[in-house]
Amino acid sequence: MNTSSRSPSRPRSYAHSRRTERLVALIVTAVVLFSPPLLLIVDRLPSVTGVWLSAYLFGAWASVISLAAWLLERRNSTDHGASHDDASGDGGGHA
Repeated sequence: MNTSSRSPSRPRSYAHSRRTERLVALIVTAVVLFSPPLLLIVDRLPSVTGVWLSAYLFGAWASVISLAAWLLERRNSTDHGASHDDASGDGGGHA
């Protein structure tokens, strides 16, 4: 009986640690993407119009935001697994 009570908590803690690892990896990636040495390299790339830095900053920012949204949405969908009504965004108004 004790093994069945431990079984549901184990996947939850495993999922929590994996989510934490992924979010930490995302933060480290964001720090590296926006570090001054990398920004100087991108800024010094030869171009006619000089849009490399702007394009890089926008692309890196969009990537970090979209990855964070994807990771956090995946977490919410796995936390509420069987309940699709809550995730539909209709306010959950059950009258």
